[in-house]
Amino acid sequence: MPALPLVLYPDPRLRLAAAPVAAFDEALRTFAGDLLDTLLSVSALGLTGPHVGAPVRLTIIRTTLDLAPRVYVNPELVWASPETARHREGSVSMPGVDEEVERPARVRLRWHDLDGTAHEAEEEGFSAACLQHEIDQLDGLFWIERLSRLKRERVLKRYAKLRRG
Repeated sequence: MPALPLVLYPDPRLRLAAAPVAAFDEALRTFAGDLLDTLLSVSALGLTGPHVGAPVRLTIIRTTLDLAPRVYVNPELVWASPETARHREGSVSMPGVDEEVERPARVRLRWHDLDGTAHEAEEEGFSAACLQHEIDQLDGLFWIERLSRLKRERVLKRYAKLRRG
């Protein structure tokens, strides 16, 4: 399956909420396979439909480069802990920059697999941060929006400098 071209910030498609998946069919499985190939080709920890210009509510996540990726269709957070944790985050759509982001330390989420089977689980630590990051992207919220104004401006300056070469 081919790797798909990435959408780069500030492409407006990154700010659009992805549409829920309604049909759990061969087209969805093919898209998920293409998205997985793309994730692996860029050595990413997470990738969503919007990262490749497809407004589809699907994400693939692996919390370390040596773990098997997991597919989440129509993921949604149903609970978040009041305790928070900080983790470094970045995006394939803004390569070369990252920053510490504070998020709830534990979350509970619901999602479907590629066959349409519903699941619910609680995650914590870096896994919880990855899931929140990708669900934000599916909701049209780019990761830098979780930063303070000052940190966001610094990230944008670093990214602009990298793009200029």
